[in-house]
Amino acid sequence: MTAAAVPLGRSSSTVGTRPLLRASLRHDGRLLAPWAVIATALSASSVILFPIVFPDQQSRAALSAALGANPAIGLIFGPAYDLTTADGFNAWRSLALGGFLAALGAIFAVTRATRAQEDSGQAELLASGVMGRTSRLLAGVAMAVVGSLLLGVVSGLVTVLCGGSWTPSLLLGATFTATGWVFGAVAAVTAQVGSDARTSSSMAVAVLGVLFVLYGFCSSVEAPAWTIWVNPIGWMHETRPASGDHWWPLLLAVVLAVALVAVAFGLQGRRDFGQGTIAPRPGPARGSTRSTWRLALRVNRGPFVTWSVAFVALGFVFGYFTTSVQDVVGSNSAVQRVLASGATAPAELTAAFVTTILSLVGILAAISGVQVMLRVRAEELEDRVEPVLAGAVARPRYLASNVLVALGSPTVFVLVAGTLVATLAAGADIGVDFGDVVLQAVVTVPAVWTVVALSVAVVGARPAAGLAAWLGVLVSFVLTLLGPTFGLDDWVLGISPFWHVPHASGPDPDWTGLGWVTLFTAGFLLVGFAGFRRRDLAR
Repeated sequence: MTAAAVPLGRSSSTVGTRPLLRASLRHDGRLLAPWAVIATALSASSVILFPIVFPDQQSRAALSAALGANPAIGLIFGPAYDLTTADGFNAWRSLALGGFLAALGAIFAVTRATRAQEDSGQAELLASGVMGRTSRLLAGVAMAVVGSLLLGVVSGLVTVLCGGSWTPSLLLGATFTATGWVFGAVAAVTAQVGSDARTSSSMAVAVLGVLFVLYGFCSSVEAPAWTIWVNPIGWMHETRPASGDHWWPLLLAVVLAVALVAVAFGLQGRRDFGQGTIAPRPGPARGSTRSTWRLALRVNRGPFVTWSVAFVALGFVFGYFTTSVQDVVGSNSAVQRVLASGATAPAELTAAFVTTILSLVGILAAISGVQVMLRVRAEELEDRVEPVLAGAVARPRYLASNVLVALGSPTVFVLVAGTLVATLAAGADIGVDFGDVVLQAVVTVPAVWTVVALSVAVVGARPAAGLAAWLGVLVSFVLTLLGPTFGLDDWVLGISPFWHVPHASGPDPDWTGLGWVTLFTAGFLLVGFAGFRRRDLAR
């Protein structure tokens, strides 16, 4: 667009939005594809495999009992309203995770189109032409709207083609879309508040994570109804595909998204270009970082504090949930029939619950370690690593300092959350001791290290494949929480390092799995250090 394309005397803050949106979709639209593919695969696989894995009512009743016996599963997926049909199973298995994926894709799309462009200088280059002040924000929101809409439409239609019913499948896809719209709007607000792109996206993801966990907790302990309706995640679950098919809660999501976008535009008009509402604290007048270790700590100080607060909160939430686990299990008639048959004991169910909870804590903690390693790559791309290595700092020393933070911070988070869970569990008569829970947290740490070590190998040897750094987190989450519901073989479940974590308080725990996990961790670290030492830095 040229200056001649804008009539004289006419000014608009949205000039240039349309060509900018086309260019953004052409260049960044592919980054939305993985979220759509995973959500679609999650939904389609549910309707395909359900009649194969659970062919009769007896197997489906056993599934319901197994899920009820471990409320940690419901903490993630929400309540299971109907597990007797493929559509009902798909709604339970896909609604929460598919919406979560759609929300993440929308958050990152908005952040890339707004604060990330300001941080990189691309926004200033665009602003030098004929472009309104609100064009980039409007284009970013439009990308989230279009991407979420395509995700919902594709997942719904593919699910129907794979055997799902029309109404539940399309409602499930529409719920994915509405969730993406809401959290895309949240990201539009945090993009005006955060001091940079990293802070903005972290704030939006934190809002998503808090609301996600709160909904799972409130639905699992049967909290009052108002706790569900004050949470947008709760609105999404109230659509109840295949067990009610309520479309009207989606209207609440649309209204909230519009209101948040309006707030975002209002905040943008009141902040300086390249600055957020929350201004960053100025650095020291003189450099005080004299080692690569201190540099790694300083670079990751903000996220470390944020994650620390999050895991303290998770420790209290999961700890309280652990104290009431037997009440939750006892209210499930299917589980009571299992207990009456002598298949297992309440104490064993509690131990399995604690193991699942701490595995979930470990997977979440691994995210922080992966972020530290990806920060190494970001610093490299921003030409901040080369001046450090130009002096007397050797490459292995620089990488080792960051790896130490990447492995150490999730270790702290797991132990803090595990100690809080142990403290609360020890005060309740549920059959587990303080030492048992703490020991379970300790034996979970090596699995966390393996996931983080994979990101070390990616960043060190093949940094261009940055998305592969998240592969360990994704595989661990899917196999740990989804794999058992489909009765996958042990060799498949064993791909996740958390499958090898033993029940430390059991009568005869098997420790050989931790040995294999440790070997893989060492191998990934060797690959990462060898690759970083030999490859060129980003130019």
